[in-house]
Amino acid sequence: MEIEIIKNIFAGITISLGVIFPVISMGKIGAEAMKGMARNPEGASKIQTSMILSFAFLEAIAIYVLLIALVIKFG
Repeated sequence: MEIEIIKNIFAGITISLGVIFPVISMGKIGAEAMKGMARNPEGASKIQTSMILSFAFLEAIAIYVLLIALVIKFG
């Protein structure tokens, strides 16, 4: 196989696997935060702050994975 084809395949696999797990984690965090807010409405602001902070960290992981996939593809 040609080297460009191999680079494209590995870049696709990298971005696919690297983004699936943060997205699954975001779904679980969001669901549990909603459950927590429903059980304890007084603590909703603290739960929401923690949820948004967790989303930011997970989004950063996804962006790093995108960077790695681009380095594989164009490097």
